Amino acid sequence: MASQYYLEMQESFKNNNKSREFPAHSAKVHSVAWSCDGRRLASGSFDKTASVFVLEKDRLVKENNYRGHGDSVDQLCWHPTNPDLFVTASGDKTIRIWDVRTTKCIATVNTKGENINICWSPDGQTIAVGNKDDVVTFIDAKTHRSRAEEQFKFEVNEISWNNDNDMFFLTNGNGCINILSYPELKPIQSINAHPSNCICIKFDPTGKYFATGSADALVSLWDVEELVCVRCFSRLDWPVRTLSFSHDGKMLASASEDHFIDIAEVETGEKLWEVQCESPTFTVAWHPKRPLLAYACDDKDGKYDSNREAGTVKLFGLPNDS
Repeated sequence: MASQYYLEMQESFKNNNKSREFPAHSAKVHSVAWSCDGRRLASGSFDKTASVFVLEKDRLVKENNYRGHGDSVDQLCWHPTNPDLFVTASGDKTIRIWDVRTTKCIATVNTKGENINICWSPDGQTIAVGNKDDVVTFIDAKTHRSRAEEQFKFEVNEISWNNDNDMFFLTNGNGCINILSYPELKPIQSINAHPSNCICIKFDPTGKYFATGSADALVSLWDVEELVCVRCFSRLDWPVRTLSFSHDGKMLASASEDHFIDIAEVETGEKLWEVQCESPTFTVAWHPKRPLLAYACDDKDGKYDSNREAGTVKLFGLPNDS
């Protein structure tokens, strides 16, 4: 029997299954993220810039383009509780913190290598950034100075604090999830999660689960307290690049080079919906308050005409008549 939630969301997506795209960059978009209040969406791109949009009713209105990085902006994230601040990680060996009120870069922090992943601690005090040499640097968000630096002996893919801010998680190239105590950064556990490269990790907003996506095309769902795998989602055929939990923690979106985004009901693993895409998807992010999904695909596909701008961001979950 399908749950009441399942039926309600299916009905909602039937009525709101429109995807709209909004020009954002001159090259492909690597990362999208919502501010904590859901008013703004930021995107980072291969074109070395970040863009910020304001969500107005059912459309994104471009507010600003943020320039300064000397290389691709690979990942970005917002402050967990301040909707005006976001941080970008770039291959130019810096991270930059931006304030949307002044549209200026308020800090540039030099790092040791080409940065590929970044996250902000739930208490807002620390930014962790990982580079291509598998070094993770912990930066004080107020003083912009490095607090700690860890060199890992394995390929570090994605990094994240747990919601309680007392553990730090890394996914690695051997299919493991490594868990460190925080702030001590002492190894607690290494979980063999997947038979191949473990790519991405996300925690659900309620703090009950986290999910990992792997090169084996599986998404696994883990109980945070017990650190056991609760279920797997296996509808994708390609390595899982990106994951996002909905604001209520009840839906999980996952995407890959498959030409669709899978939306699953977390508690049952059932497919709730799939969002059709014309090319591989790099990044997905659920809105923090409503069932609206931002995503970005690889626009360089034969189906597109060449004068059309690459680097669009897309929204799914808009009313069909908008």
